[in-house]
Amino acid sequence: MWEFEIRLQSVQDVQEFVALATGFPFGVEVGNDRYRANGKSFMEMFCLDFRHPLIARVECSQVQRDAFQEALQRFLI
Repeated sequence: MWEFEIRLQSVQDVQEFVALATGFPFGVEVGNDRYRANGKSFMEMFCLDFRHPLIARVECSQVQRDAFQEALQRFLI
């Protein structure tokens, strides 16, 4: 499992993140210590508190992780 710290600050950020996550063939989980949401679900993502950094978790190969990390570059902290 790979983890990335991300920051989403607007509805547009959430829309873009979900669109990017949906383009990958593996699951994406986003959350904090208390809550987790499906990173491919726009509705679930809005259950999270965006005032603080979030952790994106993926279960994938090294090559897939590198591609995902590159796609998320603007959200990475």
